[in-house]
Amino acid sequence: MICFSTRTTLVLLAAQFACAPLAAIGMARAANNVTTIAVPGGGQPLSAKCDPQGVIHLLYASNDGPSYVRSTDGGKTFSSPIAVVDKAARKPGLEFSAWDMAVGKGGSVHVAMGTNAWKLKLPKEEWAFFYARLDPGAATFSPVRNLNHQPSEGFSLAADDKGNVTACWLSGKLYASISHDDGASFAPAAEIDSSLDPCDCCTTSAAYAADGRLALLYREETDNQRDMFLVLWDQSKSKLSRTRVSSTLWKIDACPMSYYSVVPNKDGLLAVWPTEGQIYFARLDSFGKPLAPSEIKTPGETGMRTGMLALADPGGNTLVAWKKNGQLSWQLYDQKGQPSGRLESVKSAGNGVAGVVDAKGHFVLFR
Repeated sequence: MICFSTRTTLVLLAAQFACAPLAAIGMARAANNVTTIAVPGGGQPLSAKCDPQGVIHLLYASNDGPSYVRSTDGGKTFSSPIAVVDKAARKPGLEFSAWDMAVGKGGSVHVAMGTNAWKLKLPKEEWAFFYARLDPGAATFSPVRNLNHQPSEGFSLAADDKGNVTACWLSGKLYASISHDDGASFAPAAEIDSSLDPCDCCTTSAAYAADGRLALLYREETDNQRDMFLVLWDQSKSKLSRTRVSSTLWKIDACPMSYYSVVPNKDGLLAVWPTEGQIYFARLDSFGKPLAPSEIKTPGETGMRTGMLALADPGGNTLVAWKKNGQLSWQLYDQKGQPSGRLESVKSAGNGVAGVVDAKGHFVLFR
């Protein structure tokens, strides 16, 4: 079941943005080592990454569609925005919405997108996963490509520093397409494992772990038990393992249409997800198994298709952030998984959550 009827188109709030001083972009130092930065031009945050060189990459929604900027000074200034969608791909009534961004070899930028083709009643092969790439030093993104030519959603991307890029999506089952040349070409789409039964109107979240395996977070729907699972995929050996990371059960005879996230950290992985509208997170070892104290309940609450993110700093502290009703909220946790400081919140447009741990080990959130 593909739930295109529930898709929300991100509203455009602003136009152009060039490099600006700190005060102009609205950087604010909050309590507990968390900095919030306004998205350039009043755009809506979608995804952010900090590469090994300390460059912050930001994907956001603007009045030009999905847009990209980068910062080499920790978010004090940003480059001029680059439109992700090329002119040739823009057709009357067709709207592109970005789902995910990954940063790969040499700082290459990879973006996953969907469209409203279903709403325009275009051929079903256009209800698909669309992809664009920005090569290091390039001034424009590559032409938009249709990666899978099938009705699908739940798009995510993972990239590593060796030139591997994996595109994941939902279309009744979990599918992926792999590139070994930094997104220049992708292998044909393949079902990841026929035994996996994903909740088809939720999403996927993917990242390469430190050992090179692909980590994929998804929600099962078998017998309407909506548990969260982590798949670790050794792509070189075609081997999979699967671990349930949620311990609070959720049985519901409907898709909750929820979003979630997995990222690597120094111990393995960090996952965050909602259960019955409440947000939980867990630190996972290199095998995907939850570390003590296992699943941790946060004060965060979420709606359908609203974003959330968990990040870990070098000291082992965890930041959990979420979006609901135009508010970006976050809570810090110490190395033992205990709350550290108070719950914080600021206004932020859209449903996306974007943040990084910068080159100095500080948390940065975009609002």
